[in-house]
Amino acid sequence: MTQRAPDPSGDEPDGSSGPPGADRPVLIDAGSELDPVHPVELPADGRGLTAAEVAERIARGEVNDVPVRSSRSVTEIVRANVFTRFNLIIGVLWVIMLFVAPIQDSLFGFVIIANTGIGIVQEWRAKKTLDSLAVIGEAKPTVLRDGVAAEISTSEIVLGDLVELGPGDKVVVDGAVAEADSLEIDESLLTGEADPVLKRAGDPVMSGSFVVAGGGAFTATKVGREAYAAQLAEEASRFTLVQSELRSGISTILKYVTWMMIPTAIGLIISQLVVKDNNFKDSIARTVGGIVPMIPEGLVLLTSVAFAIGVVRLGRKQCLVQELPAIEGLARVDVVCLDKTGTLTEGGMDVTEVRALNGSDEAYLHRVLGALGASDPRPNASLQAIIDAYPSPDGQSWDVTQALPFSSARKYSGAAFDEGGGRSSSWLLGAPDVLLPEADPTLTEIEQLNEQGLRVLLLARVRGELDAPDIAAGAAPGALIVLEQRLRPDAGETLAYFADQRVATKVISGDNAVSVGAVAAKLGLPGAEHTLDARKLPTDPDAMATAMEENTVFGRVTPQQKREMVAALQSRGHTVAMTGDGVNDVLALKDADIGVSMGSGSEATRAVAQIVLLNNSFATLPSVVAEGRRVIGNITRVATLFLTKTVYSVLLAVLVVCFQVEYPFLPRHLTLLSTLTIGIPAFFLALAPNKERAHPHFVRRVMRYAIPSGTIAAAATFVMYLIARHHYSGTGALDAETSAATLTLFLVSMWVLAIIARPYTWWRICLVAAMGLAFLVVLVVPWLQDFFALKLVGTTMPWTAVGIAVVASVALEYTWRLVGRRFPV
Repeated sequence: MTQRAPDPSGDEPDGSSGPPGADRPVLIDAGSELDPVHPVELPADGRGLTAAEVAERIARGEVNDVPVRSSRSVTEIVRANVFTRFNLIIGVLWVIMLFVAPIQDSLFGFVIIANTGIGIVQEWRAKKTLDSLAVIGEAKPTVLRDGVAAEISTSEIVLGDLVELGPGDKVVVDGAVAEADSLEIDESLLTGEADPVLKRAGDPVMSGSFVVAGGGAFTATKVGREAYAAQLAEEASRFTLVQSELRSGISTILKYVTWMMIPTAIGLIISQLVVKDNNFKDSIARTVGGIVPMIPEGLVLLTSVAFAIGVVRLGRKQCLVQELPAIEGLARVDVVCLDKTGTLTEGGMDVTEVRALNGSDEAYLHRVLGALGASDPRPNASLQAIIDAYPSPDGQSWDVTQALPFSSARKYSGAAFDEGGGRSSSWLLGAPDVLLPEADPTLTEIEQLNEQGLRVLLLARVRGELDAPDIAAGAAPGALIVLEQRLRPDAGETLAYFADQRVATKVISGDNAVSVGAVAAKLGLPGAEHTLDARKLPTDPDAMATAMEENTVFGRVTPQQKREMVAALQSRGHTVAMTGDGVNDVLALKDADIGVSMGSGSEATRAVAQIVLLNNSFATLPSVVAEGRRVIGNITRVATLFLTKTVYSVLLAVLVVCFQVEYPFLPRHLTLLSTLTIGIPAFFLALAPNKERAHPHFVRRVMRYAIPSGTIAAAATFVMYLIARHHYSGTGALDAETSAATLTLFLVSMWVLAIIARPYTWWRICLVAAMGLAFLVVLVVPWLQDFFALKLVGTTMPWTAVGIAVVASVALEYTWRLVGRRFPV
């Protein structure tokens, strides 16, 4: 930890910056954390570094050069898509086939090249979209240089820079406080300590913490990778393809497929090369034809493509997805917690009335309000409305002797003034039901205003030190400030969308519960009449969870309570999304399953949120939910196609080994079948609209249909193959047997596709019909017959193949319905 050097006089430092010159305090490092050759000085003149000092530090490499990226590099994208376990297996088999068989038996290799190329291009498009959006949403800390405050990129901060702080600002590098004005910093994301820490001059600050109240400035003492949270921040904001149930589920499936494939492939190789005395090259070709379809290679590709296209689509709507699984997570959400201000209402407010209380002079009250506005360099929305209505007269402002910045925990701010002429006064401005006792008759009047959806603040005169814990106890009411909030025009439609999608909406606000409920009712929120003051919430987690489920609108919620409310909902099995834009939302955003921040929100909220709505429009959220549901629902749907192929490929290989017969297919046959019944249809189905809410247990949902479907397909195909072997004889018999078995497998696979394509729309019907027509073209066009070695001989076996496929299709229908009833999700 960085600390001040002891004062030469032996006295403890008093927290001031000290006079300029030789007595300027110097920061030293207690653990050799700083370069002793270049000690960092605290700027005493408040002007920050000069241009020459900045240039000198840049030359020494003392720049905050942490390469925080929102996406993988092009090299990483290529490596991730090319160097996969299954690409290696297929690549080796492809090279073998190029030497021992005609080019049509090597088509699967070209398909893999095309698939890999598509995956690279799509993820590269997603990378470009993310990188451009990340620049828009990047935090711009304010730095003092040569006495001028300017916003610069985080990567431009140098060692010794004087960085300004205000409510909601994130500490971007490690440093030491140079100036503090009631500066309170929340370090809970780093230390786990929930209570904000009051900082004074000389105290250390850590990157990754954020300001909850007050303001000040700090000197950067560690930049780049040396900063405490630099590597954590880099990892947290990096575009990632991991840590999602969908991807982990696919990885689990692929792991089991690999273990099944190894012994099956070995048995097939021995069977075809040793036991059967066939042509060597033909045996190799049929062995490879049995191994390749076991690999669901397209499933991984399709998942990456679907996610990447989702990122691009959302990017066009100015939605930055900072963590890719957020698309999936939001699709699973069943509760959305909203902060009223900035979500249901626009950021700005208007003062509609100032009601004087207890005979207070209105002109004097207006002067007090103007002075309060001038006392805060970073006013919140409420105070800004007061500033706009009652600006402080130029050259006539009162001197501020003490200031108390607004805090979400306190629910009020304040200031003490020297009014001149020996007069002084101290004032608080905040929530009336916090500053007034419960029995105060003024609260009845306030309640009536709240029921109209108006926001009411109390201006009260106090005596004593403003930061005293009991300062509000003796507050003398001076006036009620009535504020009208501007409703977002699109908020009502968004709330209606969530209600239609069976997603519960909870409005959680620091404002008065009745006022918030009235606003929610104006927007048509179901259950808006069920309001609860959070001060009456039970502390028991289970009781709190019950209260959360029974009520819709919550007022007077503290930041810590927001966090507890999210946890309470999660304890009941809910998947919770939290939206917000203020610093009081940070902890809840971090703990929620999905955190959604507004682009204009505080730097801290943007840093911890997985999704940032750069256009500040709450109406974008349904698009994100819809995109997530499209991706998850469709991948679950088409995964059944891929894994059905894996199951029937493994079972066919096992049956071939057990019955000691030639493997019925060449690679060209299964390439054709895979393309028409899986590859092309899966691509269109994966990108189709899908509004179904995502469900958990991805592996179980997929395998409960894939295993019986693959088993039926394998059984029907092998039965047809054995019948054909007894029917055909002589030269060309194997080709005829293969053609009959291929027809059966194609028809059964088409029925699986027809089931998965439901519910039917015109384009889904056209898709299935087009695949069937394409196979028919292969069967009737002579050169395609020769190319794919498919020629139906006679009429008995082809019609037998159709009959067996019909029986298998009926079995599929019955099995799917039985599985749906017996094994519901």
